[in-house]
Amino acid sequence: MLRPYIVLGIMAAMTLPATIWEGFSHKTAHAVVEAPNLQPRNSFAHPQLIYTLQGHGGTVKSLAFSPDSKILVSGGAENEGVIRLWNLTTGERMGTIRKAHKTAVESLVISPDGQTLASCSSDYTINLWNLKNQKFKRSFVGHSTNVLSLAVSPDNQVLISGAMDGIRLWDLPQQRPLATLASFGNLIHTLAVSPDGYTLASGDYQGVVKLWNLSTEKLIRAYVGHSDLVTTVAFTPDGENLITASRDRTIKIWHIQTGELVRTLTGHNSWVNAIAINPDGKTLASAGKDGIKLWDLTTGELITTLNGHTDWVSAITFSPNGQMLASGSFDKQIKVWGIAPKRN
Repeated sequence: MLRPYIVLGIMAAMTLPATIWEGFSHKTAHAVVEAPNLQPRNSFAHPQLIYTLQGHGGTVKSLAFSPDSKILVSGGAENEGVIRLWNLTTGERMGTIRKAHKTAVESLVISPDGQTLASCSSDYTINLWNLKNQKFKRSFVGHSTNVLSLAVSPDNQVLISGAMDGIRLWDLPQQRPLATLASFGNLIHTLAVSPDGYTLASGDYQGVVKLWNLSTEKLIRAYVGHSDLVTTVAFTPDGENLITASRDRTIKIWHIQTGELVRTLTGHNSWVNAIAINPDGKTLASAGKDGIKLWDLTTGELITTLNGHTDWVSAITFSPNGQMLASGSFDKQIKVWGIAPKRN
């Protein structure tokens, strides 16, 4: 459990955006069902496309699964800041939150208890929603630049936001600001919280990855190895390694305790836009202009490449149950792949 943080500064202003909730309608659903099948005979070497989800009018920039793996939430680059919710049992669109933000939805996270959906945007704001009924709860306004990444602690207590003006901490249950972890000079593009909730990883525009102690709010160490913007950081489920991806076309695996570089994965021919780790810790998915690549984290070997999208893949995430992989693209589509563990 994270402990309370030090006394805060001035509370940020909180405003209510104009929102419209559209309930489920068969007439407005835009899912193309691709013969769902999650039988154990499928493996990471042969993932199967389950759904192609259509409805966004621009690049799909962010994706998040509910803790029970039954709902997928997506955020797009549409100027009206649209958030869409998808039923993964049926492949149907459950509804749409229109005017969730004034501009593109950059990042989405769902609290581990499944109660709260948080979204952030290039309109400088963070909005909280009740995931069950999609009702607006609160806006956090404190950043002075684009808010590009969100992360939440495993105990549901702290929401963390990363922006061009640094990192801020927010009390999620009380819905109020906590502290500023890092300010200008830390041009944050991506964030991740460790499985035990005590450590935060950040990646910035200079290619630097930093580890922060969330209890003391102090910098632990910096990893210098990428030569371009860090697009994604992710902790392995055992908390032993940190995996980072960059526009320098590489993926790096770092040992957290020693700070040593364990391995560099190369294979993408352009920017690595996003990465995700299967909850079993065995498989890494990476996304870019050249599709989705699946890697064996034990050996570092490339397993396969998925080429279902017709443009850059911009977002990717595994379901908490480890059986699905969702990808979003510049082609305005979301694809959900069925992935079952390998047989021994």
